[in-house]
Amino acid sequence: METNVQRVSSNSKWESIVGYSRAVKKGPFVFVSGTTATDPETGKIAHHGDSYAQTRLIFQNIERGLLALGASLGDVTRTRMYVVDMGRNWDGVAKAHAEFMKSVMPAATAIQVEKLVDPAMLVEIEVDAVVL
Repeated sequence: METNVQRVSSNSKWESIVGYSRAVKKGPFVFVSGTTATDPETGKIAHHGDSYAQTRLIFQNIERGLLALGASLGDVTRTRMYVVDMGRNWDGVAKAHAEFMKSVMPAATAIQVEKLVDPAMLVEIEVDAVVL
């Protein structure tokens, strides 16, 4: 493993099964893996059926990963949102995204997906950040 690469884990069961880190920092670049509304205390998906509440929890989970690597939501340069059933869930996702990102205004992409790994997941978000 390279010494100039920092990794942080959230201890999600998926990290060891799939073989990935919650977030990785190399130089000024921070990459946060696809993040879902997993309750950090229980490891279970929270806020079933509520895309707004799930997205808020996702950004809180993302922020923990960023902070562990010396970054913040203010350093985010890109977000990618994977949304199940855009017609039903987009308004909640967009509202929560704006609450966390409106002052940052990162490049953003929203993609409708058929499903995510757990049927209770309505949205998954990944972010890239640059720390200067």
